[in-house]
Amino acid sequence: MQNLSGYSKKRNFSKTPEPEPSKRFKAGKETIFVIQKHQASHLHYDFRLQKEGILKSSAIPKEPSAEFNIKRLAIQVEDHPLDYANFEGDIPEGLYGAGKVEIWDGGIYILQEWGQKKINFELKGNKLKGNYCLLKLKPKLGEDKNWLFFRKG
Repeated sequence: MQNLSGYSKKRNFSKTPEPEPSKRFKAGKETIFVIQKHQASHLHYDFRLQKEGILKSSAIPKEPSAEFNIKRLAIQVEDHPLDYANFEGDIPEGLYGAGKVEIWDGGIYILQEWGQKKINFELKGNKLKGNYCLLKLKPKLGEDKNWLFFRKG
């Protein structure tokens, strides 16, 4: 299992309904993705791709688009445990990420390329279907967490 210390450090599992990292989640043969609508201090969408036993995660400030070439900022955040793919619920006030989390879309994805600056994949979800890309943006002032998320034509 990958290092989920960043995830665990931000949460108090005696108070949050979010899942603790565990080895209980049984991954299938296919790789999954999930998009969670998260009404925290600002509404955003958490986009998560399964990779090497964890969910690689990004926060997308605007609703992901099923249309071609509609680009959305995707800010890389800490990795999440696979158990999080099924999480829906209310994170209590005063805790990290306080607010309502609901699954907006999910399904499987087929990886085409996973590079340091570009990730290409096909989504097979309920709302998002087709070829998508995460493209790394050039860092500004040392920030190296910004990507663009879009459906490729």
